[in-house]
Amino acid sequence: MIALALSILSSTMIFVVFKLFSRFKINTMQAIVMNYIAACFCGIIFQESAIDIAEIPQFSWFPFALGLGAMFIIVFNLMAITTQRSGLSVVSVATKMSVVIPILFGLLYYRESLGFFKVIGIILALIAVYLASIKKQDGLKIKPANIIFPVLVFLGSGIIDTTIKYLESEYIAKDDTPIFSATIFAMAGLLGILLLIFQAIQGKFQFKLKNILGGIALGIPNYFSIYFLVQALRSNILESSGIFTVNNVAIVMISTLLGILLFKEKLLPKNWIGIGLAILGILLIAFEKW
Repeated sequence: MIALALSILSSTMIFVVFKLFSRFKINTMQAIVMNYIAACFCGIIFQESAIDIAEIPQFSWFPFALGLGAMFIIVFNLMAITTQRSGLSVVSVATKMSVVIPILFGLLYYRESLGFFKVIGIILALIAVYLASIKKQDGLKIKPANIIFPVLVFLGSGIIDTTIKYLESEYIAKDDTPIFSATIFAMAGLLGILLLIFQAIQGKFQFKLKNILGGIALGIPNYFSIYFLVQALRSNILESSGIFTVNNVAIVMISTLLGILLFKEKLLPKNWIGIGLAILGILLIAFEKW
């Protein structure tokens, strides 16, 4: 329970930091790259057992970690494109609804249980994510030409979560979670640096210290969101389908409430309905276990 709560808290902190980016006019791309570097260093610092950096490529999970790192930076850029073309609500829905993919993976591959309360809880949770994420009265509006981008965000986000679950079960030793996470972030950071170099060549890069500080502020909770998610998946509190559902819907619920308290956001009636359904969905999934 503690690991799941800390994963939710860390992911919610990511939301808060992102909201502050616009307030302080921080360059998102530069901060994202620095975030990956900071998260990588967190993994190295918190690795308890001694690891020779030169031996990391010999780990069985190493190729997967590189792939995940590439997925991180690709999905981020897809999210940026989707936000520009269809709005932030579309990105939020696509990202959070992607929880369907790891849920189905857990149910089909690991043959996890699917009782009545769990089914209803997952359905309510998905509806809650949609309702809580839509901040406009007229809902989502996506031009047909732009539909591919939220679809790719949906698939990419779901594949990332599913791969983390698979690797946690099959490849990653208990003490290697920090260095595994560090390797993912190192790959993402390396690719991000290459993108910044490309921007510099085009004359679009302008260094500012606040972008570095913003990236560090984002990288610390980002690292712990992955670390504690893996720990939660290894706990016996819920099966992975339940963990991913509760994790995602709780992040949406708490982020929405923090938007009201910290940023004076105004919610529509359907947003409040989404929060209520989120609470009910979490309770039903928990009731199925206990």
